Amino acid sequence: MKSEKSAVTRMKVQVFLLSLQPVNQDNRKTMKQKLLTLALLLTFAVEALPQAMIAHPWQGKRVAYFGDSITDPRNSGSKKKYWGFLEDWLQITPYVYGVSGRQWNDIPRQTDQLKQEHGQDVDAILVFCGTNDYNSAVPIGQWWDERKAEVEYGHGQPKTMMTRRQRTPSMDPTTFKGRINIALDSLKRTFPTKQIVLLTPIHRSDFHANEKNWQCDESYTNRCGEYLDAYIEAVKEAGNVWAVPVIDWNASSGLFPMLKEHEQYYKGNTDLLHPNDAGHQRMARTLMYQLLALPCVF
Repeated sequence: MKSEKSAVTRMKVQVFLLSLQPVNQDNRKTMKQKLLTLALLLTFAVEALPQAMIAHPWQGKRVAYFGDSITDPRNSGSKKKYWGFLEDWLQITPYVYGVSGRQWNDIPRQTDQLKQEHGQDVDAILVFCGTNDYNSAVPIGQWWDERKAEVEYGHGQPKTMMTRRQRTPSMDPTTFKGRINIALDSLKRTFPTKQIVLLTPIHRSDFHANEKNWQCDESYTNRCGEYLDAYIEAVKEAGNVWAVPVIDWNASSGLFPMLKEHEQYYKGNTDLLHPNDAGHQRMARTLMYQLLALPCVF
């Protein structure tokens, strides 16, 4: 039906073009009316063309979600989490392993659990973690341990042994970067053919659960003197260190609980850490469009 409509419209345009005459002073007004009519015909012609359909690369895939309370299905901040919206919109099968309060040092355990339960029957893994490392004042640390080492090398001359500096990933479990190294080393070895995507922590404000769990907003440093920004930057840097894509949710989600106007996206005024359903929907919509630029399977 669309192809027939398109053909008829194209024929009308061609006939109409034949009716156009050179412009002179007498027929200028008539020509103006004809050009307006032509514009309308061209509009209908474009609308009659078949519309190309773009398939989302993550449609119908199996995705594992690692993280903390914002991912944990048992957290009361929202009835539906971001991964639940993606399940509805893209028919993604979610394997959810996030647990409230967990930090980056729990990602290897979540990796092992995914392997035990699903083997290699998963398409991609999303890791959304770091806000609890900030709250627990985990030192940032360093990406590399460096030492002097002997290496054989030759370029334009016979190979010989040389002394050079060599770096290896720091595997210090007491630092944030060390924990990320340990986690991604485990993930990349366990699932070498799978897409792994990191999500940065999002902005956070006050969280007052009880007298022994009273967390201040991100405008304050933690106990080791670091702002939340340092942990966000470390997650972004990890993308280059470990060759994994990073989605900067801190910026792209648009959630900013430091402003009263954004409290509508969070559980309540005593909990401006955990997004509510509206907040998760906004996160999910952002993620859905960001994932359009990434392959889910290789």
